[in-house]
Amino acid sequence: MFAIFSVYFPNPNSYMQSSVKTLLVLAGLLSGFTSQAQRQLVKLWESDSTLAIPESVLPDKDVLYVSLIDGAPWDTDGRGGIAKLDRNGKILNASWVSGLHAPKGMGIWRGNLYVADVSEVAVINLATGKVDTKIPVQAATGLNDITIDDQGTIYVSDSKEGKVHQIKNGQATLYLSDAKGVNGLKSVGRDLYVLSKEVVKVGPDKKQSVVGNLELGGDGIEPTGKDEFIISSWGGVVYHLAKDGKVQTLLDTRSQKKNTADIGYDARQGILYVPTFMAKSVVAYQLK
Repeated sequence: MFAIFSVYFPNPNSYMQSSVKTLLVLAGLLSGFTSQAQRQLVKLWESDSTLAIPESVLPDKDVLYVSLIDGAPWDTDGRGGIAKLDRNGKILNASWVSGLHAPKGMGIWRGNLYVADVSEVAVINLATGKVDTKIPVQAATGLNDITIDDQGTIYVSDSKEGKVHQIKNGQATLYLSDAKGVNGLKSVGRDLYVLSKEVVKVGPDKKQSVVGNLELGGDGIEPTGKDEFIISSWGGVVYHLAKDGKVQTLLDTRSQKKNTADIGYDARQGILYVPTFMAKSVVAYQLK
C-alpha cells in the first residue's frame, strides 16, 4: 500500500519542477508550430508608377525583368515590351525590349529570356536585348505563364484554350489539355505545378493531384520551401500554401485597387516582387 502511495504522490517539489519543464517544452513547441504556420509580408519598396501595365516579374542576378502589356491583355498590337529594374526598384530601362504584343510569363535558360506572347514564345538574347526568334504554338490564343525545368524543357500555359504546351528543341507540342482556367505554372524537380482555382501537381507520368484550393484562382506561383508555395491572385491577393494544403492570406490590396499579377521570388533573400498591373508599379516585400 505504501508502494502504491509513493508512486502516485511523489515529492511535491520534484513534481512541480517536472511539470514546469513539461509546460515550457510544450510552449516552445506550440510557439514553433505557430511561427511556421503564420507567414507575413513586409513592404520594402515600390517602383515609380510609370510602367506600362506590368504583368510579370522575373528576378535574375542584380536586375528584375518586367513584362509590359501596354495595351489590351490579348491584343497583337506590337505595343508590349520588357523593362529592366534594379533590385531597389529603380527603372533602368522602361523599353529594354519593344515590339512584343501582350507579353506575360517569362523564364531564363542558357542566356535567353523566353516570354509568353499571346500565340508564340519570344526568345530574347539577354546580352543584346534583341528578339532572336519566335516559337509559334499551334492554335494558341492566350499564352500566359512560362516555367523551365532543370533540363531546359519549357512549359507554357494557354489560358484561353485551357491547355499547357511543352517546348523542346524549339518545337512546341501539346502537353496537357482540358485544363480550364489554367494560368500559373512552376516546375519543381520532376513535378509541374499548375494553377487555376486549384493548385494541381502533375507528375512526370502526367498523374495529377490537387494540393490546394484558391477562392479567387491563381496567377503566379513560387516555392518557398519543400511543398510550400506563395501564390498570387490577379485581383489583389497573395496567399501562402502550406504543406498540409492550408491557405493563408498574406496580402490583400483590393481596396487600394492594386492587382497582384505574376509574382517573382528571390528564394535566397526571401524577397517577393509583385507587379500591380493597372497600378503600373512593382512592389517588393520581405517574406517572414
